[in-house]
Amino acid sequence: MTAMTAARSPLSPTDRPRPGLRERKKIKTREAIRAATYALVREQGYDATTIDQIAERAEVSPSTVFRYFPTKEDIVLTDEFDLVVLDEIRQRPAEEPWPDTIRYVVHRALELGSSEDEEVSRLRARLTVQVPAVRSRMMESMSATGRMLCGAIGERTGRDPGSLEVRVYAMSLIGCLMETSIYWAENDHRDDLTALMDRALDVMERGLPGENP
Repeated sequence: MTAMTAARSPLSPTDRPRPGLRERKKIKTREAIRAATYALVREQGYDATTIDQIAERAEVSPSTVFRYFPTKEDIVLTDEFDLVVLDEIRQRPAEEPWPDTIRYVVHRALELGSSEDEEVSRLRARLTVQVPAVRSRMMESMSATGRMLCGAIGERTGRDPGSLEVRVYAMSLIGCLMETSIYWAENDHRDDLTALMDRALDVMERGLPGENP
């Protein structure tokens, strides 16, 4: 396993400007909608949960739910982490080896994820495995994240973000993260997710090992 760099991002969460009142209200509304969805899914299952029920539980209108989340699947999958992770990539030291940068930001994303209710993280991963519509939407969402990642890689490395090499690397990394999350859920979350991600990144860096782990 490649050692993680001990350097911290120059732009820590406490250094970032605090969102304005309007943005804080939007974040609060998004969080209320997500919390209502997770609670209802736990109580009655994903398919039985409707937008009207989510709106009632979150104390907003159905149109407000759709304004924040175009589909029910988006409520499950959308989080606040993508932009933070991309920002972390941009803020890493220019001389840092690229594999160390990626491993750092993946660990950072997992730290952010662990700040949520752990059961929520497991529920989201489980729904990705069990509900075809959620898994299909995740593929679309990850594709969009991959395009943003191409831009961050281009800025960080000086490469053309539209080049074949950058696009292949970015989408390979996205696939790596997605499949690791699915593997974690398929195996009843028995393994430590950070350890699984490190194993997956080892494969990205070195290829398949000579022997089964």
